[in-house]
Amino acid sequence: MDKNLAIIYLSIFVGLLLFAVVNVFQQIFKTRKRETALSRLRKKLEKEKGTAQEYYELASIYSEKKLFSQAVALFQKALKAAEEEGEENSAPIYNGLGYVYFGQEQYDLAIRQYKEALKLKPDYVTALNNLGHAYERKKLTAQALQMYEDALKFAPNNKTAKRRAESLRRLVSA
Repeated sequence: MDKNLAIIYLSIFVGLLLFAVVNVFQQIFKTRKRETALSRLRKKLEKEKGTAQEYYELASIYSEKKLFSQAVALFQKALKAAEEEGEENSAPIYNGLGYVYFGQEQYDLAIRQYKEALKLKPDYVTALNNLGHAYERKKLTAQALQMYEDALKFAPNNKTAKRRAESLRRLVSA
């Protein structure tokens, strides 16, 4: 009996260890991929003018790394490049710029960018969620709730919008 218990404990330990090792390697590969893309894009954009997509990708990487001031400049370059290229769907760029301003706690600027994204693409659920979150931070509960409800019209299974809308409804009705 004691031998079986030891084998069970050892099996559980090995399983947990294997799980941890797999997660560590996934994180290493993800980080390596991001750093490779960062290096490649920086080198390319230092030498020549880039496309809206390239500026957007580099800005997104900086945003993930919480290097917000560099990200803002790159998102703005992406917008300018998109305009020059005649790119019609700049909504993700405006949303990314809003996200960066939100990360810097510049909620009014973030709200302005999210609204620009929604002008271009009214059914952009991510921008609706982000706008709702920005309104929440500004303590504009009614507007936040409306954004989450709008998001649910386009994506009824949106977990973020469902959770936040339920929470805000309780807050409003209390």
